[in-house]
Amino acid sequence: MTHTNDGRMPLHHTDRRKTLWFIVLFIMIAAAGLTYVKWWPYYNKALKAIVDHSIGSSILNFQPDNTLPSWQAAWDYAVTYFKAVWKAAVLGILLGSLVQSLLPQGWLLRVLGKSSFGSTAIGGLASIPGMMCSCCAAPIAVGLRKKKVSVGSALAFWIGNPTINPATLVFMTFVLSWKFTLLRLVFGILLTFGVSYLANRISKEAAPVEIDAAEQPDETDHRPLWKRWMSSIADMVIRVVPSYFIAVLLLGALQVWMFPQLGEAAGGGILAIMFFAVMGMLFVIPTAAEIPIIQAFMAAGLGTGPAAALLLTLPAISLPSLFMVRRSFPRKVLWFVAGSVVILGIVCGLAGKLFL
Repeated sequence: MTHTNDGRMPLHHTDRRKTLWFIVLFIMIAAAGLTYVKWWPYYNKALKAIVDHSIGSSILNFQPDNTLPSWQAAWDYAVTYFKAVWKAAVLGILLGSLVQSLLPQGWLLRVLGKSSFGSTAIGGLASIPGMMCSCCAAPIAVGLRKKKVSVGSALAFWIGNPTINPATLVFMTFVLSWKFTLLRLVFGILLTFGVSYLANRISKEAAPVEIDAAEQPDETDHRPLWKRWMSSIADMVIRVVPSYFIAVLLLGALQVWMFPQLGEAAGGGILAIMFFAVMGMLFVIPTAAEIPIIQAFMAAGLGTGPAAALLLTLPAISLPSLFMVRRSFPRKVLWFVAGSVVILGIVCGLAGKLFL
């Protein structure tokens, strides 16, 4: 190891050590937060699923005589939803701000900055421990895009969190069946890695859009770390939270139309599959809430085809999460992702009709 004349280590050694320290610190914070918010609670929920073959009741709670949207329905759903996700939402904003202020941009670009399948695969694999819903993972995806990582890798991380969530797959196996789990895993992998990789090519063809970020934070922002972190949190809260809250209220009000109590009348035909694929893509739910929703719908007579469509589309993305990331991805890419979720949801529904 070489030293300068005054005995100090060369700058590149100092930078390398600082980079390693920042990465380790981020991993420690993420692991501590996920242990408290996700890993330990989901361990207990897995035990409940194994014993009771249930993880709770459906978050959709309709009154038989209520057929019109209402402010009360919007508020009730928002309260129930945010009670379920607020810890994960806070953690998502925290980690998203730390991605911007703590992780070195050069390192992130080397790992996730390429448009190759390798970067997309790393982004998807990195999502597996997170196990967040699409809205709670969105701030982290925004943070990654502010660091200029590739479209594919950021999308894979965002989509992979809810769709290839290992805890959800465990719950699903014991509450629904291993066939549902297999369908979810196959189509979740196609969506997380395949659609995200293809989005890289879409983004190259799309017109330039404003990426909601500083030009090169690591090179031009010389403020102390804590100031950059507080600025990132403030920016995230101002830009993400209002649209998130409003969209959840809107969907809560419209749920009576989006998921009507059709029962056996819904059947399992292609029109029902297409309808629920679109509604599932738009609607917002907490992590794993699709399981009791599907369980309740099937108990009321919904066919396996529409149920399988909801299996993929309900968790993958939602209207609120699309609003949250709208400034971080080209518009053309987000339309492509939304359309892909619906199309794969329909194919998953047709496969479920044959397989389940």
